[in-house]
Amino acid sequence: MNNFEPIDSSSALESHEKSALYFIPSEDANISPLPLILYLVPVIGFFPSLWTLYRRQGSREQLNVSRLSITLALTWLLGHLLLETGAATGEFFSLRLLLLNSFLTSGYFLVSTWLIVCTVQGKSNRLPGFSRFANRVTNKYLS
Repeated sequence: MNNFEPIDSSSALESHEKSALYFIPSEDANISPLPLILYLVPVIGFFPSLWTLYRRQGSREQLNVSRLSITLALTWLLGHLLLETGAATGEFFSLRLLLLNSFLTSGYFLVSTWLIVCTVQGKSNRLPGFSRFANRVTNKYLS
């Protein structure tokens, strides 16, 4: 086990400092996570996110989280409205559509909660594929 110990303490300190440079999450590491958490609150976070994008003020991380929050909320709202309309007009599939609607709503709230927890822990608050879609769509229609 002695093979894994450093030869002298100064080289161990230098290697620790070098490795610490690679774990900086972004250039906006000193930003408070409170606005990001506010943006990610389900349904309510849509409005401060929209205001942040409208003003185009904020860090790059705040703008990305705002885009993600808006896309999540609008996707949930569109799916909710379509499933509610289908359940109200159809007779045969109404219970199945309402069940699917409850899964969609639960998923939206769980994903938002998971993103809030990741933000509090300082981890990445991106969804694979969906964050890229959110950036592309909001840049296209809000720029």
